[in-house]
This record gives sequence, C-alpha cells and structure tokens, in this order.
Amino acid sequence: MSADLSLLDPSCLRPLISNTIFFAQITHYTSLPSTNTVAMQAAAEGAPEGSLYIAEQQTAGRGRGGHTWESPASEGIYCSAVLRPRVGASELLSLTLVGGLAVRDGIRSAAHAQCDLRWPNDVLLNQRKVCGVLAEAAPDAGGGHYVVLGIGVNVNQGGFPGALSGEATSLYRETGSVWPRAELLAEILLSLDRRYLAFRAGAGAADICREFETASSYARGRHVRVDEQGGYEGVTEGLDPQGFLLVRTSAGLRRVLSGGVRAIAPRP
Repeated sequence: MSADLSLLDPSCLRPLISNTIFFAQITHYTSLPSTNTVAMQAAAEGAPEGSLYIAEQQTAGRGRGGHTWESPASEGIYCSAVLRPRVGASELLSLTLVGGLAVRDGIRSAAHAQCDLRWPNDVLLNQRKVCGVLAEAAPDAGGGHYVVLGIGVNVNQGGFPGALSGEATSLYRETGSVWPRAELLAEILLSLDRRYLAFRAGAGAADICREFETASSYARGRHVRVDEQGGYEGVTEGLDPQGFLLVRTSAGLRRVLSGGVRAIAPRP
C-alpha cells in the first residue's frame, strides 16, 4: 500500500481544531511508552484542561483491564487528553462513553464508515476492534477529579500479530484506502470537544447513556458473555443511570462493573 508518511505534527493539526479546548497545548512525541502515562503525570503536575499528548509510536501502550495496545509507528492514532470536569466520581464513566461516541463520529465524518460500539470502550468495524478508549482519573487538589482520556485508533495498519489478527482491524483493512491521520484525529477531537463541553455544562449521564444505547448493537438484546466475577452469560438490557451495562441472566439482572463483554450465540 502507499503509506501516509505524514506525522501528526501540531502545526498541521492546530488549524483543524482551532475552536476547541485542545488547540492551545499539543505535545508530540516520536516514541514513548504510553501517552496516558505521560498525560496522567502532566495532569498531576497541573497541566491545563485540553492538554493533548500525541505519539507516533507507543512501546508500552495500555488498554483497559491491563491489556496492551499495539502501536506501530505512524500507522495509528495514539493520543491522550487532560480533562477537568466539575462532576462527581459517579459520573466519570460517562466520559468513556463520550470518547467512544466521538471516535464513532470522527470515523463516520472522515472515512464515511459506520462503526458499532461495544460497552464500555470499544469501537468496532465489521465486528472487529478498530479503536479503544481508556479513561483514567485521580483526585485533584481542589477536591474534584482530573481525567485522562486516551484514544487509540487503528488507521493504516495492514495486519496484526498473532491472536489479534482475528479480533482487531484498521480503517485500511476495512476500506482498502490509506487515510490521513491528522484529518481523522481532527474530526474525532471536534466531536469530543462538542460532546465534552455539553457534558461539562450539564448534559447528564442519562442523555449520554441513551445516545450510546442507540449507537450500540451491544446495549440491548445481545447475548453476551461477561468476563467478571468468574464469568457469566445473559442478554443485555441497556445501561443504568450511571452508564453501567445491565445483563439479564438466569439468576436475575446484573450490573457489569468492569468486565469485558463479548457477543455469543444464543443458547438453544
């Protein structure tokens, strides 16, 4: 394939996001272990809201639940943003959902591809993972929380190692086209800015949950296995008011707190 050799240079990105909270402070790395790790440290040291950390390559990219995120050089989007929402800890899950919705918006706008969402943090193309969102939070000195929202998008990868080959995909694999990463990242950030500012201004978790349920084929009526508390199976019944997934099992309705969710065939 003809690779997109352009870097995610701040001077190229800034004009595309000039009216967002992410415009002012963009830090770009050729390679580093993890953008989330760097952003969490910067947030603890007082980095302002909207600070954005971008890497061409991650050598120890992190996903949810301690999983690694494959981050080959200049083939994907690996970025983390510092957010300082003035909300309680019970509403922080909403930001993971907001991140997934923003990536879905961005891919639809830039690549005209329709994505699915798998609770809480996976963006799927043709039932394979094209993006993961990792939200991490810690208390700040003012009694609130700062949040680092990490986004990893598989853009121009031609393949994936080992077991990932059947589980992960990229925009290139699904469309056959090489995509300019700066334009795609800009579309994601434009949506994230709009959605986050609405959230910060009072758009509650209930509104976000309703939109996520509409966008996700996994939210209702899907037979799933949940990797939590020894594992269990059931049928999804939407999200609760805080954004946790509800699953109807033979023993009753259960709320998924942190376990991974994957679709399974219905039991006879």
